[in-house]
Amino acid sequence: MPGAAHRVIVRRDLPVPMRDGVTLLADRYIPAGMVRPPTILIRSPYGRRGAIGLAYGWAFARRGFQVVLQSCRGTFGSGGEPDPLDEHEDGMATVEWLRSRPWYGGRFAMHGPSYLGYTQWAVAPYARDLAAMSVQVAASQFRDAAYIGGSFALESSLIWTTLAARLDGPLGRARALLAPRLTRRAVRTGRPPHELDLLSAGRPLPFFRELLTHHADPSAPYWRKRDFSDRVGEVEAAVTLLGGWYDVFLPWQVKDYLALRAAGRRPYLTIGPWYHLDVRHWPVAHAEAVAWFRAHLLGDASGLRANPVRLYVTGADEWQDHPDWPVPGMRLERWHLQPGFALDRAGPAGSGPDRFRYDPRSPTPVIGGPVLVGNSEPRDNRPLEARDDVLVYTSPALAADVEAIGPVTAEIFVRPSREHADVVVRVCDVHPDGRSLNVCEGVRRLAPGVAPPDADGVRRVPVELWPIGHRFRRGHRIRVHVAGGAYPRIARNTGTGEPLLGGGGTMVPTELEVFHDPRRPSAVILPVVPR
Repeated sequence: MPGAAHRVIVRRDLPVPMRDGVTLLADRYIPAGMVRPPTILIRSPYGRRGAIGLAYGWAFARRGFQVVLQSCRGTFGSGGEPDPLDEHEDGMATVEWLRSRPWYGGRFAMHGPSYLGYTQWAVAPYARDLAAMSVQVAASQFRDAAYIGGSFALESSLIWTTLAARLDGPLGRARALLAPRLTRRAVRTGRPPHELDLLSAGRPLPFFRELLTHHADPSAPYWRKRDFSDRVGEVEAAVTLLGGWYDVFLPWQVKDYLALRAAGRRPYLTIGPWYHLDVRHWPVAHAEAVAWFRAHLLGDASGLRANPVRLYVTGADEWQDHPDWPVPGMRLERWHLQPGFALDRAGPAGSGPDRFRYDPRSPTPVIGGPVLVGNSEPRDNRPLEARDDVLVYTSPALAADVEAIGPVTAEIFVRPSREHADVVVRVCDVHPDGRSLNVCEGVRRLAPGVAPPDADGVRRVPVELWPIGHRFRRGHRIRVHVAGGAYPRIARNTGTGEPLLGGGGTMVPTELEVFHDPRRPSAVILPVVPR
């Protein structure tokens, strides 16, 4: 029976023809003794053997599902040249091949994290026999994660392209482990972005160059064929989503959930205290996927939870179940920047602006925050707060717990001395012992036409921060940073507007004034849930 542990048979290197004549390779994991067991399709650029085969092939086949684990174009024996994120045509050709197999039962599911999750969205709106999806730490488009708030996600983009370039071939995985070290060494040189792939990989990386090329125009045709976010509401498959508070793709994964809800669907959403490569979410993801596939492929819903939304509330260290996201009863509460670097619910009194100077030649660093590769758990930000290019606003000690679950935004009134500047906003939880741990953050890149200035040159800058599920405990304080950079998580703003690819490397400092008066009440808006 599907819930038992089955002996597994593996058929290696099955040829799967693509529409352009290229052949991709797949391995098929079969639970012995079952006739036409439910099919799970997994498409990956990270190989089919080793840990990938164990975690996705053997693990599901032992539970009674047959798994087709395919290598994406140009990776691990599959033909053609790699073309990251261009997965629709190959995905649909693979589905057509599935339909032609005598062992295919007429419906299938898809599963996987990160890029493996993205390949699901490349197929989902178009394959009516797709019955269920289980997507972890991924979204229907990666464009906005590459260009966070209009800035460029330098560190994550360079790490992934460097890793992918070293992954295939002899000793590929061992060589790929060096990618984070090589990337961080490259960004510390201070060289322009278009030179960093030469330093980290020893050669130009085509996908990294494409990211640089299309930074100024995310609506370019290059991205239109790689963005499935406008089709999410058309997906008829049952979808369960698993994310992490510290994951680079969380904001857009939540938007996928909201798009499904707006279309009348009933997806599940789980968000835990995890970062992107956090292996701790694998057991949860696997258990939820098995229950999901049993419910939607076999009609056995006994393993599903009653409430579709499950959240781990950091600060409280507890799981909570809710009927929806945003959670019922949530209200948006403005916490205003105040004179004297205070933070309070009350509207600000009249006062002059606070000022700081951002110098791209010595860019404001970042401590913690979501990054693709590496531990993104909260870290003590006091060293960052000691810098004179970071404004720090702190509330009094809280008289009662403040539970914040939902979307976080900021409204910052700023007057930059140049048209090109970044506004970085971060929320921290200050513990009684003084530790200031980052909870969520966001950035907005200013350019001509973005947040136009008023007659005084002041710009009202909306900033979207990461979603939050956190309890600020009684006796703690809430703290907000305002800065002009977060290097190397985002590329430094040179102040010139020069393109990322081919810019001359000229860097000009920017003076920024941050206002907090009744006419220009800068604030962070927290999603407070009454307890």
